[in-house]
Amino acid sequence: MVVTQDRFVRQRDLVPREKLQTLSATVIGVGAIGRQVALQLATLGVGHLQLVDFDVVELSNVTTQGYGCADIGRPKVEATAADILRLDPDLDVVCSADRYRPRLEVADVIFCCVDSISARSVIWKGAGSRSTFWADGRMRGESLRVLVAVDDATREQYSQSLFDPAEAQTGGCTNGGTYYAATIAAGLMVTQLVRWLRGEPVVGDQMVNLLAGEWSVAN
Repeated sequence: MVVTQDRFVRQRDLVPREKLQTLSATVIGVGAIGRQVALQLATLGVGHLQLVDFDVVELSNVTTQGYGCADIGRPKVEATAADILRLDPDLDVVCSADRYRPRLEVADVIFCCVDSISARSVIWKGAGSRSTFWADGRMRGESLRVLVAVDDATREQYSQSLFDPAEAQTGGCTNGGTYYAATIAAGLMVTQLVRWLRGEPVVGDQMVNLLAGEWSVAN
């Protein structure tokens, strides 16, 4: 058996390692979707991760967000950071156990994983519109929506989603969610980051209804 010391060997032909090593990413909200995004970014080898969330782990988060029972009562950013460092102790992880505030310095790559349209609007106004890569994951039950903004067209498309009355009625991103649905949403978001790093077109807006077996894409 050949033993390799390179943990990235099996993704080398799929993911641009040299870009990931120097990449800084901010994950705002490390609940159901955001926690999975952070862990997936860590496994990919993103060099610098910033986690932003004011909340603490509750018992129900063990089922829907993948936290451990030992994490109950602990700040979510700290629990997630600990799991990231177990994956790779060399990763640079910065925690902000607070709500997003406009004065907070964030990376150019942002994953917005918060619970409401109003919160998304505040973050987009404060930081998102200046980001080079922006991904927003939304979930209600088994219905998922992932939006990505990287250029003028997708930024305009995303801005319109913040004022969509139908979307505003869908509730919080973790309202009635499941761990498996959150993991799928996170995977779709991280996939778009990898496409962007490879210089490929991103999918600006995609919706998945797991219950109905439906997947729709709007570019």
